[in-house]
This record gives sequence, structure tokens and C-alpha cells, in this order.
Amino acid sequence: MKGKGISTRRQRIRYVVCDWLTSAVAFLLFNIYRYYAVALHTGNSLGGFLSSQKLVLEQIFVPVGMLGIYWLSGYYNRPFDKSRLQELVTTFFSAALNSLLIFLIFLIDDQTLHRAVSYEMLAVLFMLLLGCTYIGRVGITHSAIARLKDRRWAFNTIIVGNSRMARQTAFNLSKTNSRLGYNIIGFVDIPGEKPITDDAPVFQLDKLAEICRSLKIDQLIISPETYDEERVLQLLFRLFKLDIPIKIAPDTMSYVTSGIYLQDIYGEPFVDLTSPRCSESANNVKRLFDVVLSVIALVVLSPLLAVLAILVRRSSPGPIIYSQERIGYRQRPFDIYKFRSMRQDAESDGPRLSSEADTRITPLGRIMRKYRLDELPQFWNVLKGDMSLVGPRPEREFFIRQIVRKAPYYTLVHQVRPGITSWGMVKYGYASTIEQMVERTRFDLIYLSNMSTLVDFKIMIYTVKTILTGRGV
Repeated sequence: MKGKGISTRRQRIRYVVCDWLTSAVAFLLFNIYRYYAVALHTGNSLGGFLSSQKLVLEQIFVPVGMLGIYWLSGYYNRPFDKSRLQELVTTFFSAALNSLLIFLIFLIDDQTLHRAVSYEMLAVLFMLLLGCTYIGRVGITHSAIARLKDRRWAFNTIIVGNSRMARQTAFNLSKTNSRLGYNIIGFVDIPGEKPITDDAPVFQLDKLAEICRSLKIDQLIISPETYDEERVLQLLFRLFKLDIPIKIAPDTMSYVTSGIYLQDIYGEPFVDLTSPRCSESANNVKRLFDVVLSVIALVVLSPLLAVLAILVRRSSPGPIIYSQERIGYRQRPFDIYKFRSMRQDAESDGPRLSSEADTRITPLGRIMRKYRLDELPQFWNVLKGDMSLVGPRPEREFFIRQIVRKAPYYTLVHQVRPGITSWGMVKYGYASTIEQMVERTRFDLIYLSNMSTLVDFKIMIYTVKTILTGRGV
């Protein structure tokens, strides 16, 4: 019997609501303990203590604040792709951080508390948060796993491949003792492979986008007859724009399957090719820093932005802000913004890469490019979510197709949001030929395998150094 399709959004909402309720219960229990531990001698009744304006406001806002920490932990990013151990560890550290923040904000200035009592209250708060939150989460997770195992729920899956290997993958998934349920919808013919003809639904690669939308496909699994890295990467380039998880069995160690992350140790091991090799917590922290630093930059640099806007307007005919379509995260197109540094008719003959001696660049544009000032409007792109502060530079589709023909691994840069700056930009700078763009991509691939907050800060520091020394070109 085929299972129902899965709503990741609904499962995420279940966890959020559960965390809010259990955090509220834990904090209420802590306040009851707090009354008997330190407030009993004040003469107030328990009801009077709990209904005081201060406690009521805390009871309303503290659980909501805890949800922010839970989000930062990455717990909600992949509501189905987590192990029991991972769930326990994430809950443990989230409870510890929430307890410490509550203690520092609401309790540490209480002069009536002795040090021993303070430590005891902190320990009680931590145990209540850990216990209540973990019990609630385990209940939802256990229910989901039970539904997946008995096939009441299942991930609608298409296998990209239609050979003997693809059919073996489908058979393994139907028989595996996995907590992840797979509902195999059909197979996709891969050009160059000898297809199998039977009663199973088979789709054409060119029609896959329409099929995924109409059948509400949750994920794709690439299972070619033979693992040729270049062919897999070319295939991945065509599939990325579907904006759904794409997985592959790690049969080879390569650009494609390096950094294997096992999510379901009892099931079939797959590498998610649409996700970077870093923790969900790191992804959320990165996004938080992107938003906060972009807001600060736009506010602090607003006088400079205004001056540059006036200078661009007076320097040459044309718009102040130049927008251009670029390809970003999971090959989603977006409009990137820059201060115009070229003549208005710079690409009247079609797309062209720029060089240091490019005559299309205006005198003001040459100065702005030297100090990377033309890139400043991209903080708005970061705030919108199109870009990150640090990440591979976004390119136009016209050039991407040329790069992929020479370096198929380039498509892996679409695992993350593109950035205002990157390690490739710091180490290599602007590229004026396709060959130079390919060379710069190698630095971006190394960055993808080493993503972290510390690495991002290092790249930003070197970027500032590049700007200050005028080595932007």
C-alpha cells in the first residue's frame, strides 16, 4: 500500500508548536519551584506570585524567545532528516543555552539569591527545559517514524535512471529497514543508457520539471548505470533548477560524494547534492549574521551610498543602479544590484566579460571597481535572501553554460547562496576569461568543503584588506 505524501512544512509547524508549549510548561514549573525556593518568605501566595505583572510578561515572552534559539540550532531545517542521537544532542545544547540566557537576563541581578541557590536554580531550569522539550520532540519524532515505517507516510521519489542499477536501487529502498519511507513514483531515462522496458512509469528528462510539480515529488535519487563523474555533474546541472533535494549513493569518492553525511544509518546511505557540507546550525547562524551585518552596513554606509549615487548620476548618462539577472541558490535567477560602472550601451553587442583595460568602464567606475564600491548595493540582495555576505560569486547563465562545459563540477556552487565576496575573489579577483572563471571556481569548491563562521570572517577580513589597499581589480 502506497503511503500519503509528506508535508515538511506541517511537520516543522508541529515541532515549533510543541517546543513553544513544552517551553512554556517548563518555565511555569520553574517559576513554581522558584516561588518555593526564594519567594515563599515574602508572604505572597503562589497564585499571587505567578500572576504578578513581571511573571506574566516573562511567561508570555520567554518561551517565544526560546524558539529563536531552537531555530538557530537548525532543529527545524530538516524535520525528517535527523537521528535520535542528533535530536538529543541538539536539544541538550539548546536547553543549556536557553537556561544560561534566562539566568543572565532575569536572575543574576537578584540580590536575595545566594551563590549556591543560584547554581541550583540554573540546574533545575536546565533539567526542566531539557526534559520537557525532549519528551515533546521524541513524541512527535516517534509518531513520524512509525508512520514512515508502516508506509502510512512516504516521500514521493523519482529515480533518475532507468537501467538495471536503477531498478535495484528501487528494490533496495522498498525493502530497507529504514525510518525514511520511499514511495517510488517512477524512473527517468538518462541519455546514453540502455533503458529497461516494463510496466513501471518512465519519464523523459526534458519533462521532469512538469512531472515533479504535478505529482508533488519530494526528492530525486540519481542512480545511473555506471558512475561517470562528468555525466553525473552534467545531469545535476539540469536537475538543480527543480529546487527539490537531489540524492545519490556514494559509490565513488569525488567532487560529488565527498563529505558524506549519514542521516539514516539503518537505511540506504545517500548524499544530498543540494545541501552544503556544514551543519544546519551553521547555516542559520550564517543567515543571521548576513541579515544583521547587512542592516548595519546599509545604515552606516548610507551617507557614502548617497554620495556615490550623486557621483554616478553626474559622471555619465544612464541609471544610477545597474541590475542584471544572475543565477543563485539552486539555480534560482535573481536581479543583482550594483552602482553602474560602465557606459549605458556597454553590452549592446551581447554579454562580454570585463577586463582591467576595458574601455567600457567609466573613469568613476574604474575607481569604484578598484575599491569594490560598486558592489555596495548588494547588501540589499543579502537582506532579501538572494545572496550571502560570503559565497561563490553569482554568474550569468550565458557564462555558466560555457563554464560547465569546461568544468562540470561548477554546478556544485549552487548548493549555497552566492556571496558579495568569496575566497575565489580574495585569492583570484575578477576574471576576464572563461578559463580564469574556471580557475577561480576551484577556490569556491574548497570553500564549500570548509564552510564555517570562522572561515567566513577570515574571508571578510581579507576582503576589507583588499578594499583598503585598492586591489579590487
